[in-house]
Amino acid sequence: MKLLVTGATGLIGRAICQRLASEGHQIVVLSRRPESARFLSEGRVFGWNPEHGPPSAEVWDGVEAVIHLAGESVAASRWTDEQKRRIRDSRVRGTRHLVDGLIDLADRPKVMVSASAVGFYGDRGDEQIDERSANGEGFLCEVSEQWEREALRAREFGLRVSLVRTGVVLSPNGGALEKMLLPFKLGIGGRLGSGRQWFPWIHIDDIVGIFRHALLTPELSGPINGVAPGIVNNKEFTEVLANVLNRPVFFPVPELALKILMGEMAEVVLSSQRVVPRVALESGYEFTYQMLRPALKDLLGH
Repeated sequence: MKLLVTGATGLIGRAICQRLASEGHQIVVLSRRPESARFLSEGRVFGWNPEHGPPSAEVWDGVEAVIHLAGESVAASRWTDEQKRRIRDSRVRGTRHLVDGLIDLADRPKVMVSASAVGFYGDRGDEQIDERSANGEGFLCEVSEQWEREALRAREFGLRVSLVRTGVVLSPNGGALEKMLLPFKLGIGGRLGSGRQWFPWIHIDDIVGIFRHALLTPELSGPINGVAPGIVNNKEFTEVLANVLNRPVFFPVPELALKILMGEMAEVVLSSQRVVPRVALESGYEFTYQMLRPALKDLLGH
């Protein structure tokens, strides 16, 4: 299959390209920095700024499916007004422009799997959430809802659209886990805030597996939660990570301190989302890492 991938240089994108290329699929990459993306694809790499307009018509030649991952990192820096604009526009305008690129095609792809986020649900306390749950309130909820709405426009052009609402992806090669490791290795890691907020994690191999499952399962459309079944709260995550590293759990970081240090971005680590992967399980996806301890042992080489 010939696949068009955006956001290919990100944590998930790199892993997806490697997995699908190893299975014989041909990868075409769209990237803001095409020179830095050449190593990801033996096929063609095209430059594209998602906020400036649709990709050129030549990128679509022979493309049968799209995996759309492009978007500014929500944890790259403090949420100034400008950073929030970049987070929103890279997703909402970028997806709109990508879908607009389909309008004049005589031969269109058959499916698009677009990234979304569990931020769609907002801060929900102990409520159990699945794909039938309504969206919540707050900046990330609004961005996710608008992001998904733009992706779903591709249905107007005959594409099957699947939306992977991604949780916290755990990988040894970057992302949240990498940022957590240093304080824990130094023996000063601790829970964040109350520690009671639910922590919707997933192993990098399984988020790649869910994107692949959504791509290759014809009956799947709409949202699919990209989280592991064995959800834990922040306190439990902290304890398991410290135990796997054979380090103590140190003092918690108070909620007020997080808000002072991170500003509005503290929403990312203080929101509680007890998300379950109902659609993935019911459609036959088999998780490699359902529970946290084996996942961390694999990722950390223990």
